[in-house]
Amino acid sequence: MKKKMVEYEIELANPPALTAEQRAELKALRAMPDSEIDYSDIPPLQEDFWKEAVRNPFYRPTKTSTTVRIDSDVLHWLRSHGKGYQSRINAILRREMLTSLKVPSAKHG
Repeated sequence: MKKKMVEYEIELANPPALTAEQRAELKALRAMPDSEIDYSDIPPLQEDFWKEAVRNPFYRPTKTSTTVRIDSDVLHWLRSHGKGYQSRINAILRREMLTSLKVPSAKHG
């Protein structure tokens, strides 16, 4: 007897609408306090887990094309290191972004 394989692809940018039953279940969950949620089937995560955690190796952030005005000497320096100056710009900006997310600024804290 042959088994039929069913494939279903979901377009993440345009997911199917929730059914009335799904909406009702989400509404009930939203109203439930955390203390009433049963976590017995989920083991608690210890600090060791987070020390070993890595970002999903398949994660690739989306790219957005933009125009940025950069000082000529800065651009010359970036280009002087060879191909990939735009990737270097992005890496520098990402490093600064992550640093600022780790350290609460005086304005917000």
